[in-house]
Amino acid sequence: MSHSHTLIETLRQRGYRVTPQREMIVEAVAHGRHTTAEEVFERVRERTQAVNIATVYRTLDLLVEEGLASRTDLGGGRVVYATAEHGPHIHLVCLQCGRVIEAETDLLESLVQELEARYGFVCAPQHLGISGLCADCQKAGAHDKTFEEE
Repeated sequence: MSHSHTLIETLRQRGYRVTPQREMIVEAVAHGRHTTAEEVFERVRERTQAVNIATVYRTLDLLVEEGLASRTDLGGGRVVYATAEHGPHIHLVCLQCGRVIEAETDLLESLVQELEARYGFVCAPQHLGISGLCADCQKAGAHDKTFEEE
C-alpha cells in the first residue's frame, strides 16, 4: 500500500470522511518532501477545479492535528508541511537570503534530553525550523545588519 493510501485509510479508521478532494490533497502532500499549502492546491487544481484553498488548509490542519503530518514556519510567510513518514528533521533558515539547510537529526537527541532534564518536559520534535545566517551570508557581511534589526 502506498504512503498516501495508508494516510487515507488511517483517516477513515479514525472516523473521518474522505472526499475525492481530500484524497487528492493527501496524495499531493504525501508525494512531496516539503510542500506549502499553495503548492498542494496547485497540484490538486491540475486534476480538478472542484477544490479551494480553504479545503486544502483544513485538510492539512487535520493531518497535523492527527499526527500524520507536521507544519513548520520557515519565516517570511513560508509554512511547509511534511508527512510523519518523513521523520524528525531540522531546517536551518537563513534570515538574509532565505536559504534552507536540512541539518542532521542526531542534534535533536541532546536537546530533547536536556529539555527533559531541566524542565521535566518530554517532547517529540518532528519538524523544527531555526533562523540564523548561512555561511555565505556571514562571509558577505550580513551578520551585523541582520542581527542589529532585532
